[in-house]
Amino acid sequence: MLELILGGYAFLVWLLCIKLKVIPWNIQTQVGAVAGAIGLAATLIFTINVVAPSSSDVRVINYVVEVVPRVQGTVTRVAVEGNQLVKKGEVLLEIDNTPYRLKVRELEAKLADATGTAKTLWQDLDSAQSSTRAQQAHLDLMKKRLGESQALANAGAGNQFDVENFATEVQKAEAAVASARTAESKAQTRIDAVVGADIAAVAQIKAQLEQAKYDLASTVIRAPSDGYAVNVSVRPGNFLVAMPFRPAMSFVEHEQRILAFLEQNELRYVKPGNKAEIAFKSLPGAIVHAKVDSIVWASSQGQLMQGGAVPNAPFETVHAPLAQKYAVKLTLDHVPGEAALFVPMGARGGAALYTDKVAPLHLLRMVMIRLQSKLNYLVLKLH
Repeated sequence: MLELILGGYAFLVWLLCIKLKVIPWNIQTQVGAVAGAIGLAATLIFTINVVAPSSSDVRVINYVVEVVPRVQGTVTRVAVEGNQLVKKGEVLLEIDNTPYRLKVRELEAKLADATGTAKTLWQDLDSAQSSTRAQQAHLDLMKKRLGESQALANAGAGNQFDVENFATEVQKAEAAVASARTAESKAQTRIDAVVGADIAAVAQIKAQLEQAKYDLASTVIRAPSDGYAVNVSVRPGNFLVAMPFRPAMSFVEHEQRILAFLEQNELRYVKPGNKAEIAFKSLPGAIVHAKVDSIVWASSQGQLMQGGAVPNAPFETVHAPLAQKYAVKLTLDHVPGEAALFVPMGARGGAALYTDKVAPLHLLRMVMIRLQSKLNYLVLKLH
């Protein structure tokens, strides 16, 4: 497009100065024409790169999940083939669940036993309370008999032996009451030690059973999202472990992120919601419409690594590194009712962003991006 504008400018100069001779064609007009062409080209280039910036570095990024089992065991089934679309929650592979299934049954039996034992705690408490009441009644009786024997002895109607005997019985009864109250307190403490609605022993086994069921469910590895399983080298009979870290396969999520990298001074007027067009090398001749989602206002040059050392100043003789570009996140426009456009992971291309400034110059950038999409048909190699 720039070439067409300069060509039109040259035609206008030829028409006015040479053909129609409206303006004399001398050294002054020749220098003026060349300077005008240079000024026009510079003005267009400097302006369009700000009001409609472009990027030659557009990348399609998919998150990749390395599938590592939580539990160890022998693979019994591989449910997917590589590079086939699967939905979230579909089975990828299964591990032999025999030891985990048996562990669940063992804990279910322990839970039943602990639940039954918990019910007897109330009976133990009732028995301890009954024992305490009985021992207290006996103590009261012995105190009464001690008082009576002391009264008889003081009146000369009784002997000192009975007083000493009942005093000993009172001490024995007091010890028995203290022991009964201790047993009652222990029973009450075991009942009061609860987690939620369960006593501690039952709650502990329930937690172990829940963990065992979680381990059992983990023997079936499912797709974390819609996507593709790649590098499926695991086969039935392989023994998988969580550590050392050795993924069973890689899972490529279907959801994509499209990033366009632009120079820092090109983004002064770019904002979320601006229209964009992309020319992917994998889709020659096609223009993909998109919008600016956000700008990642961060780069690794602005990060200081954590450490105890004070950052060193660069040497004066060493040139400063070039400023890194910022990433602009793009989202593809989707027409309701039409199938979503497939763009392969890792696809590269160029993009044009259209700001709200100087809209007529957007046409120039549109022509450029469309020319780039046509050039993507060319495969420039000789071997």
